[in-house]
Amino acid sequence: MRVRRARFSELIDRQLDLFEQEQRGLIDDCIAAEKAYNRADRDEAEERYGDYVDLVETGTEVLADLRDNFATTLEEDAADEYEQAFNQAVFRRFRRFALEIEDR
Repeated sequence: MRVRRARFSELIDRQLDLFEQEQRGLIDDCIAAEKAYNRADRDEAEERYGDYVDLVETGTEVLADLRDNFATTLEEDAADEYEQAFNQAVFRRFRRFALEIEDR
């Protein structure tokens, strides 16, 4: 199975490169929001965490849309294979966005 997933690896790398370039602000905002949460006082932590989660959900949705749009161009078996490979690549490269990507 690993050999078959490799057929999408270059494509997925390019897609994730593009995501990183186009969504640099969102990625930076996630990092800043996580730091703000970690530094927040107890009475402020819940709100800061909510801000962080909202940003992560946005990034996850952007990635899921990117994945799903391309998957619609493939036959069903290939689409399933591509989706698995994409999700794994997101996990390796953008772990914060990978937690719920399979559910989208």
